[in-house]
Amino acid sequence: MATIKTIGVLTSGGDAPGMNAAIRAVTRAARYNGWAVKGIMRGYKGLITNEIVDFHSNSVSNIIQRGGTILKTARCREFMTVEGRQLAYDNMRAAGIDALVVIGGDGTITGAQIFAEQFDIPIVGLPGTIDNDLSGTDVTIGYDTALNTIVEAVDKLRDTATSHERLFFVEVMGRRAGYLALNGAIASGAEAAIIPESETGDDQLKTLIDNGFRKSKNSAIVLVAEDPATGGAMGLARRVEEEYPQYDARVTILGHLQRGGSPTAADRILASRLGAGAVEALKEGQRNIMVGVKNGEMVYTPFSQALSKTKTVKSSNIELVKMLSI
Repeated sequence: MATIKTIGVLTSGGDAPGMNAAIRAVTRAARYNGWAVKGIMRGYKGLITNEIVDFHSNSVSNIIQRGGTILKTARCREFMTVEGRQLAYDNMRAAGIDALVVIGGDGTITGAQIFAEQFDIPIVGLPGTIDNDLSGTDVTIGYDTALNTIVEAVDKLRDTATSHERLFFVEVMGRRAGYLALNGAIASGAEAAIIPESETGDDQLKTLIDNGFRKSKNSAIVLVAEDPATGGAMGLARRVEEEYPQYDARVTILGHLQRGGSPTAADRILASRLGAGAVEALKEGQRNIMVGVKNGEMVYTPFSQALSKTKTVKSSNIELVKMLSI
């Protein structure tokens, strides 16, 4: 295996709080080990458009507290083609990059897996997504911050929901994963969480409404994961309007608000550990793996396993929401 002298680092897909802390850790750990670092702007798109810049220790000064990503991010259709990846590889080699560290979600890891297989490049992935839906790690970079943002928003909604005796559906991100909705419901004291993993999602809603919000409550907040199956918060509100017109249902969609903000201490620490871990993995000769944390320990998971295994929420937490809402 060729000796690594220079690594490239990029962020791709949706941004997540803590990505800057990861970029900082990768850069400084690499420099600490005597490697040069190149920052690649706008993810895989930047490899194709040759937006590659030299990174030094001071390039990542004063960024650990910033949300978003200083490297910017973009989704790139051209990288999905053989020709696009060839151009990306040619630019990467021309810049002297021997290995890559990529930070992002399942789309980013999928791109890394294909790129690595096509050109036999050492690539290490870091799980950066607020959805917390990647196997191979207990928690992803950005998840804790997004969860705290949701709790803060729900706390404020609780004031107006109680004042007006309303049923609020609060839609959160997560795509096919209900981590944000479920744990957001537990942390904020919401009455229910409707998530893709729960086959009884509609039953939770029916039980809640059939109980008339219970004698002790005249308002309720239900966290809803964005999900085509239910139509999200808007779809559920329409269902209430049609089936339970006696209730005043309102919808709040938090949207990209969840992606922003200064990362929490937990996300900064996680991102720093994983960033340094990525450099250590490359030093050990690891390639085509994602670095994660399980039970507090650093673990390496092959890209194929990180993408193929389904990560599911704990059924005990689904039961916990029901138990605590009585």
